[in-house]
Amino acid sequence: MKQYLIVGGSSGIGAALVKQLNARGYGITATYNESEKNDTVGIKYIHYDVQDPNTQLTNLPEVLDGVVYCPGRIHLKPFHRISTSDFAEDYEVQVLGAIDVIQQVLPRLKKSNDPSIVLFSTVAVQTGFTFHSAVSASKGAIEGLTRALAAEFAPKIRVNAIAPSITQTSLTDRLLSTEDKIEANAKRHPLNKIGTAGDVANLAYFLLTDKSSWMTGQVIKLDGGISTLK
Repeated sequence: MKQYLIVGGSSGIGAALVKQLNARGYGITATYNESEKNDTVGIKYIHYDVQDPNTQLTNLPEVLDGVVYCPGRIHLKPFHRISTSDFAEDYEVQVLGAIDVIQQVLPRLKKSNDPSIVLFSTVAVQTGFTFHSAVSASKGAIEGLTRALAAEFAPKIRVNAIAPSITQTSLTDRLLSTEDKIEANAKRHPLNKIGTAGDVANLAYFLLTDKSSWMTGQVIKLDGGISTLK
């Protein structure tokens, strides 16, 4: 049975992916921090704080077939109102956290026959949006990391990233807090709707499993068409 680690697997996209993997009978270890874990049969939950340098991932399977790093932050402010500490905290959570996790689990991934790493960027990196300087800076680093690791780890470990547009999760609650906000954001997209956690989890599942065995080094836009259609 294949074993997967989902960092940030107790809410949002991570929780949706955990549900999908569990339904298909895979072994799952999921981390939680601020969100409460869900006591689901077949899933092992461990507490892990990506911002605490003293915490380590423990009690992992000897062999990991894939890891998905889900933690993220959204600071949407005019550039002159964002502090350097905001930029640093975004980088710490979204980039350094991913690096630390990958370094910790790399020996276990190398023992798999077809290991995969899935990271998350944002559509805002390659399509400039106002007030997105902080998230674009850190997620831009994720895109660079994805391609660099894909090159370094080939042909053994595949590394890909997903770049979604705004998605209905707890991370975007304040941005989609009313029906008017949801409608306004939906209309920005050619498909005239907001993405769901399940939409993104579907693609993460594809990248994580051997269904994508000939794909690495890719940053895939999943954004309702907003980045390419007018």
